[in-house]
Parts: sequence; structure tokens; C-alpha cells
Amino acid sequence: MKPTLLVLAAGMGSRYGGLKQIDPMGPSGETILDYSVYDAIRAGFGKVVFIIRPDFEKDFQERIVQKFADKIEVGFAFQTLDRLPPDFKIPEGREKPWGTTHAILCARDSVHTPFAVINADDFYGRDSYAVLGKQLKKLSNESTGYCMVGFTLKNTLSEHGTVARGVCKADTEGLLTDIDEMTKIAKTPQGGTNTAADGKVTELSGNEPVSMNMWGFTPHILSNLRYSLTNSLRLKGKS
Repeated sequence: MKPTLLVLAAGMGSRYGGLKQIDPMGPSGETILDYSVYDAIRAGFGKVVFIIRPDFEKDFQERIVQKFADKIEVGFAFQTLDRLPPDFKIPEGREKPWGTTHAILCARDSVHTPFAVINADDFYGRDSYAVLGKQLKKLSNESTGYCMVGFTLKNTLSEHGTVARGVCKADTEGLLTDIDEMTKIAKTPQGGTNTAADGKVTELSGNEPVSMNMWGFTPHILSNLRYSLTNSLRLKGKS
């Protein structure tokens, strides 16, 4: 049973000002997505599903899908505001979807095996897909053995501004116990510093394990995500 790769690609880069996911950046015009899909194929993934906005489909079909049609099964899932649980309506003034949980649920009809979730605009490297693919192949659809590929913070920092990372903590068995989302980490000679919205500065060594939003799940999680999204919408409706 080959795992599936879900690619979160519905967001338009607000700072970048365009679809950076499909802009050429490699020596022969490769996109970040080209590297991601090729690495997934080499790691034994059997299907890739792009979670996009409907108006992105034409560009993805022309510039990405045609390259892989004979190498891996390719599908689409559309993340739109109206894809909500029954009895919920789009809140007035809402323009953006509801993040990763909502995106995965929009792709639930395409998920029939253990699956990975990645950002479309992050480069993870071949080894990351190999490690994650190997783990997912061990799992049944009913397993709750979810996982995350961790990265060393200093290897993910930028010389050109701050980055957002989930700084992780794990127990002695390597099980994830906590993620502290830090949204403004700057590289320093000593490692890094994060400046919170309230001005609090946290010093980081650079050796911390961090999340780059590269997760491994099984279809078992879908009911839990639906429950979580429903509760979140219900609470927001009361606020």
C-alpha cells in the first residue's frame, strides 16, 4: 500500500505576490514542487494530491501535472470557503480558508492510504521523503501512529529575514510532546532569536528540533480533524 502525498498549495504568497510554488527556480527551470514530487516518487509514494484554489487549476495542469502524469497518480482537491461541516455557513467578512485542518478535510475523498502533508513552497530534501515514506508504509489505515519529520533549527534559518518555525520538544523515546510556534525567528551568530508580538525575546541555540509542516498521518485522523474543525467553528460562532 503506497502512501499519498498531500500538497498544501491553496495559499497565494502575500509577501511574494504570486504563485511561488510554480515559479522556476532550479538550474533547468525546476519549481519547488518539481523537487517535492520527484523526491516523493523516489521514496515510494503512489499518489500526489494538490490542495489548491479552483482558479489555480489551469496553471497547475499546464506547468506541473503534465510532467508527472506518467510517473505517479495526480489528483486535485479544492479548498474553498463553502467546504464546511453541515449546519455551518461562511461567516460574514471571511475571505481566507481555515488552515491546515480545513485543507486536509477538503482532500478527504482523495485519501485512502497513510498520507504525508507538506507545504507547497518549502524544500524538504530527498532524505526527508525517504524517512517519512518508510514510516508511512509500516502503518495501517486505522493506525494512530502519526509522525512528523523534524529539522534542526540552524539549518532552516534565513540570511534574508525572519522565519516562522514550530520549536518542538520530545520525550526520551522521541515522541513529540509540545510545539511552540515562533513566528519571527532571526538568525544570529549564537543561533537565533525570536521576537514575540508582545516584544518578548527568546534566545535559541540553533540546535532545537523544529517543524517545517511535514507530517505523516493515516485516514484514521480524518474523523478527529472533522470534530476539531466543527468545535472551532462552533466556538467562533459564539464569540
